[in-house]
Amino acid sequence: MIGLSTYAFFWQISDRAPEPLGLKALLLRTWELGAELFQIGDYAPLQTYSNSQLDDLRKQADDLGITLELGTKSIRPEHLASYLRIADLLGAKVIRSLANASDSRPTLSEAERQLRVSIPAYEASGVTLAIETYEQMSSTDIVALVENIGSRCLGICLDPANCVANMEHPMAVIERCAPYVSNLHVKDFAFIRRDGWSGFTLEGVELGKGLLPYAYMLEKVDPVSRGINQVVEHWLPWQDDYAKTVQAENAWSAHNLERMRNSMRPRKTGI
Repeated sequence: MIGLSTYAFFWQISDRAPEPLGLKALLLRTWELGAELFQIGDYAPLQTYSNSQLDDLRKQADDLGITLELGTKSIRPEHLASYLRIADLLGAKVIRSLANASDSRPTLSEAERQLRVSIPAYEASGVTLAIETYEQMSSTDIVALVENIGSRCLGICLDPANCVANMEHPMAVIERCAPYVSNLHVKDFAFIRRDGWSGFTLEGVELGKGLLPYAYMLEKVDPVSRGINQVVEHWLPWQDDYAKTVQAENAWSAHNLERMRNSMRPRKTGI
């Protein structure tokens, strides 16, 4: 499936929004854009939702025909347990998290120990935990973590854009992680010259207009045959005012979804 993350609506749920959108509004926007999946990523208020609120959210998603996934930060056992409870109530079968979050920076051995506490419950629930490629932990270490634990419910959320900050080449990250991928984040990026030509800024662009080797990622990961969902995210810079920013954000989402759909369609062959 192809879908959207809360990071595709970054500015619409931010403090700059006159009325930040809630999850029900985001589900409706996702449906309007024709996506079939919504990943609730790093949305702190979700942890305060009552069972009744979570049931309502799941019902709305079911009515719209949208599959839910979750995203969070930290692999502390108590944190992963709380998100597994939320996932069970929402019917989510994938949770993306970070091995090195701002509140928890374990070593590789500590990360393995923490995950070994949590994984049995994930296996029992049939929920996959996908550790995202991120600049705080090398893709080599993430692969080692997944290999060492060796669980069918522990994989990698591949996002090559993040690894650039750790001086890892996106194609090398894709090659290394491909066998273990269970979730894909799709966001394109480019190095943009700053004013005065005094260095570069790494920022987002529409899919196909930057440096993300998307075709190579599809070739190596093969998400269709492996049943791996693709989730759109953006690094959209602020566009001078809120109205322009939201217009660009929604346009990027529509563009990226269409380009991804086209990449999934069989190519016509002729004589």
